[in-house]
Amino acid sequence: MAVGDQELTEHSFRLCQRLLRIDTTNPPGNEREAAELVAEELSSAGLEPVVLESAPKRANVVARIRGTGEKPPLLLTAHLDVVEADASAWEHPPFCGEVHDGCLWGRGAIDMKNMVAMSVAIMARLAREGIKPKRDLIFAAVADEEAGCRYGSLWLTENHPNLVRSEYAIGEVGGFNIQVAGRTFFTVEVAEKGVCWMRARATGDPGHGSMPREDSAVVRLSEAIARLGKEGLPRHASEPVKNFIGALASHLPAPLRPIIKLLANPSIGPAALSLLPDPSLKRAFRALLGNTASPTVLRAGNKINVIPGSAEAEIDGRILPGQTKEDLIREVQAVLGPRIELEVLHSFPPVVTEPKESSLYSTIHEVMSERAPGAPVVPFVVQGFTDATAFTRLGARWYGFAPVLLPPTMRFADMFHGHNERIPVDGLAWGTQTLLDVVRRCIEA
Repeated sequence: MAVGDQELTEHSFRLCQRLLRIDTTNPPGNEREAAELVAEELSSAGLEPVVLESAPKRANVVARIRGTGEKPPLLLTAHLDVVEADASAWEHPPFCGEVHDGCLWGRGAIDMKNMVAMSVAIMARLAREGIKPKRDLIFAAVADEEAGCRYGSLWLTENHPNLVRSEYAIGEVGGFNIQVAGRTFFTVEVAEKGVCWMRARATGDPGHGSMPREDSAVVRLSEAIARLGKEGLPRHASEPVKNFIGALASHLPAPLRPIIKLLANPSIGPAALSLLPDPSLKRAFRALLGNTASPTVLRAGNKINVIPGSAEAEIDGRILPGQTKEDLIREVQAVLGPRIELEVLHSFPPVVTEPKESSLYSTIHEVMSERAPGAPVVPFVVQGFTDATAFTRLGARWYGFAPVLLPPTMRFADMFHGHNERIPVDGLAWGTQTLLDVVRRCIEA
């Protein structure tokens, strides 16, 4: 590795380590300290970052390297907030930012302070080089992605659209390697499921805890939630999912291709999942076979000897590309039954990058053929949501590509919101250089 490259990757590592030591658990987020660190790093390279608060301590940072304007801008983006971490279940403290076993540990190491650090290191490198590319290069570090984007990317695009408007946007989820049937693939997100967060409510007559009621609100809601967990929702075909699975199958040995393709079939797919030995892959593929609804929060009563008159559950609903919010609500209501009320708390539709092929997508393939020869790049469909929902509203074509090289024993899905989140130090360095290659070719070509 050249000296300059080592400086780049060391900058990325040091910044990622410092970011991991800042607790931005959302809620409450409190991204201000992390945003100020990012702004400081960008300013030291001669850039003029803008820190924008959508609410007290909910900060976003935007910086720009100006080009000739010959082509529309490219946006790099990553979120500063992280999900909660149960420290008692971690081998090392979740905000330690320490290196153990060749990995940098901390909540956000994969999701996605690594992308913040890589992007800032790249912005600083290019700014110091004094380049004048054909495209402006924008970087946006945003708040609140983990809780629905309302204080981050959605707020930015609604209140400061000209700061972040671009032709292409590179963010999460993609750029990581997966193993399927013994073959290594790298992913690029081109579609993601939409969101419909709901509150389910059951009501009934309150009463004394000494005289049980078979139709109490708690019992009624519990039975309905149990049905949802047991029955799930109907299966559906989705074109982006077919494309993803078809791309995987095309690079596998001929005898395996028809078996893998079965996973995209809504009728046969659930049974075909039993052929996959990896539990994480099973969960990932199962979530792509239809809309999903996961009960995540339960509330009822506040006194042990009082039967409450109402009980509530919050449900995390995800909408498959090709489906709508109304489709999901109808399916959930059918399982819960007519006596359960549903209230939508927050929603946005699925995102699909169309057309999938583009100059940026081709550039990613070109770079990956050099950085990871022999590992095919496939168009990935993400089971969750990202800031894509906001930036695509301004016309950006979104590609999830936060590159990281993981050892075969480390699965991306297990790191994402899981215990012991960490990133290989070498994998972070590889990803930083890979992302720089993609960005440089995109803005200079």
